[in-house]
Parts: sequence; structure tokens; C-alpha cells
Amino acid sequence: MASKRILITGGNGYVGCYLARLLAPDHTVCIADALRYGDWRFEAEERRRLRLERIDITDVEQVGGLMRSFVPEIVIHLAAIHFVPECEINPALAVSTNVSGTVNLLAHSPSDSRFVYASSGAVYGPEDRPHREEDSPVRPHDVYGRTKLCGEEFVTDLAAKYRLQGVIVRLFNVVGPGETNPHLLPELVAQLKAGRDVVELGNLTTRRDYIDVRDAAAGFAAIAGGGGVAPGEALVVNLGTSQTTSVGEVIEKIRAVSGIDFTVRQDPARLRHVDRPFLAADISRISQCFGWRPQRSIDDSIRDLWANPGLASNLTARYQ
Repeated sequence: MASKRILITGGNGYVGCYLARLLAPDHTVCIADALRYGDWRFEAEERRRLRLERIDITDVEQVGGLMRSFVPEIVIHLAAIHFVPECEINPALAVSTNVSGTVNLLAHSPSDSRFVYASSGAVYGPEDRPHREEDSPVRPHDVYGRTKLCGEEFVTDLAAKYRLQGVIVRLFNVVGPGETNPHLLPELVAQLKAGRDVVELGNLTTRRDYIDVRDAAAGFAAIAGGGGVAPGEALVVNLGTSQTTSVGEVIEKIRAVSGIDFTVRQDPARLRHVDRPFLAADISRISQCFGWRPQRSIDDSIRDLWANPGLASNLTARYQ
């Protein structure tokens, strides 16, 4: 891909940091982030290669001003309220950020630019096979999934209105170093690193498709630079591995890597009534359209996460 001006919203977050580091050597990259999880996570040398903008994507004036000054050729929209319990507790915030923020960005993106939207596997209804973009039922079960599906619909509608090259990326469960939300693996690691030998978790029977954060970043980079989408169109692709791992299997993998013989206690307060038993991605389409396939296994992710957690302070502080 020839050098482009690329705007990454939520670029100070989990996937965004890896993606920015991947793209910065060859492109002009602007990071837009509200800094909900603390200060910028980039080193001094990295900051010199990036344009860093602290903005709220729901603010029309801030977004409009940034788009006019930077004029991106590619927008990779990762910013969102991701953590399902937070969305359930504060649905108004989730809708404002995940839906209104998305519409705001779409409305201000330059015509003919590529708009890559990070949606979620949470938009799918229950199935016992890997979900396929073309024929799996779309039926979200929680506030987060509903906001993402609503965002998808706006991407489709406004791509046609504003002549954008829309790509809707249904991202599955991301794992590896640097997490900012208290999902299963960072919760396990944060509690064990704090010296606990009894860890508290929620549902213990679900199976999920875990994709390494570095593979996820590489997937977004491939989509940003790939072809196959004309102005006014919107293509939907899954970003995952097609492999699933149960909570019990994750626990055993952590035991093996950490060498700690810990006990798991199910905490009723952590149980989610919206959890589905199975969630996995069929990745045939992204492989065919953009030539991307995952390079790392769940074992690679867990090993690297344990060796170098890099967790946000909001995850670790409560266990100190």
C-alpha cells in the first residue's frame, strides 16, 4: 500500500496501539482517543512519528475540525465502549459513543475515503458452528451487540450517501498483552500477578474464538490497504480464528504457563445473563478478500500475556 493518511479512532486502546505501531513506519498516522484509560501509551520516539489528538468522537466540532485539518484517506474506527457489563450498566453512554460517535465520524469522513468499522461477533445470534457473514442469523443479545449492529447499519447507509468505501469488521475475542478491559484472561492474570491463589470469575462453560491482538492489528492493516470495495459500498468480514477455547481450557493453560496451582471460585456478581455458550468466526471471506490469516495460537497469546501483561492500571489497581 502506498503511503496514506490514516486516522485511527481509539488508537490509544488495546488493538489501536499495535495497529498504530504497525502502520506508522510507512504512513502518516493520526491517533484520536478520549484517553478514558489513562495517558498516551506510546513511547517518546513513537510519539514523534504519530499525530496524537485527544477528542471525544461524539463532539461534532472536534471531529469536524480534525477531519478538515488531517483529511484522512483511511479511517479505522476502533473507538467504543467495549466492556459488556459497562454497556449494560450505562446503556446511554454505550449508545452515545458506539452509535452517535460512529455517525459523527461517517458524516465528516472525506468522500471516497475508506471507512473501516470495528464491529463485533456479538451481533450474531446463537449457533453451534462458526458464524458466516452471508447466512448466519444476526440477533444480538446485549446492549453492546445492539449498538454495534446499529453502527453497522449506519455504515452501510452512509457509505452510500457519502461515497465511502465501507468495511464492517466483526471482531471476535481479542487476547494478548496490553488489555484495557477486565475480560477473562486479563482478569485471571491481574489476580494471579497480585498474589491471589483463589481467583473469582463469572461464567465457566462458554467457548470463545480468541484472536491474538497482534493478529487483529494485522487484520485491520490488511483491510485498510486491500481492494475490493468501491465507493458507496459496504463489505462485512469476520476477524477471528475459527477455533474456540472453553473457559476451563483457558484456566488450565494459565495454570501451565504460570506454574501456580490456584483455585477458581464462581462469583455470582460476575455472571452475565447475556452470555452465549458458543461464539466463533468463519474467516473464509477475509482470507479471500484481503489475504489475511491468523499467525498465532491461543497458547502463544497466553504465554506472552503472562510474561509481559502490560495491563491498564484500572485493571491491576483493585488487586494491589
